[in-house]
Amino acid sequence: MWRPGPSLTYEMVPEPPPPGRDQAIVEVAFCGICGTDVSEYTHGPVMIRPGPHPLTGARPPMILGHEFSGRVVATGPGAERLRAGQRVVTDPCWRCGQCYWCRRGDYQICKVGGSVGLASDGALARYVTVPTEGLVPLPDSVDDQTAALTEPLAVALHAVGRGEVGAGSRVLIQGFGPVGAAVLLAARARGAEDVFVSEPSAGRRQLAGSMGASAAYDPAACSVRTEVYRETGKVGPDVIFECTGIPGLLEESVSSVRKGGKVVMVGIGHGNAQLSGWQIVPYEREIIGSLGYRNDLPRVVELLASGQIDPRPLITSVVSLRSAISGAFDVLAGGGGREMKILIDVQAS
Repeated sequence: MWRPGPSLTYEMVPEPPPPGRDQAIVEVAFCGICGTDVSEYTHGPVMIRPGPHPLTGARPPMILGHEFSGRVVATGPGAERLRAGQRVVTDPCWRCGQCYWCRRGDYQICKVGGSVGLASDGALARYVTVPTEGLVPLPDSVDDQTAALTEPLAVALHAVGRGEVGAGSRVLIQGFGPVGAAVLLAARARGAEDVFVSEPSAGRRQLAGSMGASAAYDPAACSVRTEVYRETGKVGPDVIFECTGIPGLLEESVSSVRKGGKVVMVGIGHGNAQLSGWQIVPYEREIIGSLGYRNDLPRVVELLASGQIDPRPLITSVVSLRSAISGAFDVLAGGGGREMKILIDVQAS
């Protein structure tokens, strides 16, 4: 349970009430810890509203968790397509369905939208209430641990779509945390020819190489811009994914992408970047924001089931719900060490 302060507590809470219309209750199997969750812990409230959320009515204290797998245990009216016992993952976006953006299909930027775990109690609990519109059935070939990575993989798939990555694309990823790693997998799945990585951690650079990076560079030891420029025939990458949120890396990305290239901002930082129009206009470069996903989870499940994406190397630890604060949040808030994705086994005692 997250409480304003910021703080986290482990405590007993009541089971959720019966689901309302177009809602379901899911018994959680595994839940991943996202950078957003850690940010709420270390800097919050950031995305959690101090008052009642306009769609859900929920207010702090809030149960975190939006990257999860589980099975349906109850459904409300309007959820006839689902059955109890069905294994699922969920697109956790609450959306109004009425605003300009929802009517366009861009529910991820709904005027009053939010997410399970940030706008309503989340999946760091045995049961979680979710919107049925986002539930995606799981095939038997995708196990519960792997399935818990569907949501961050959907973030990456949406981002590479925003960057129009395709066959033959040359890509540079700034930062090889869980999001950067997911972008690598998504870019390869969309046919990228070369995927370069800039990452100061030697262990993460090694992991990037084992997961299919063309090359992984230490930005403290070389000019990544120069190295990638040479490797791309003195053209530069078609797309750069800025996955750290560090303001200076956005500036570097804009100056490093090729003429006519795209910089996709996936990471969200807390500082301000300084950009000059001379870095953008004369070169027809584009800066693109990418938030969450838009109907991307079903495609991720297909990619997992077919083996086109294998995210299992990202899972570095699995801890119990009782141990989540010390075994996951405190570790990640302290820099993470060698951790990439920590999963919480919600059912473990």
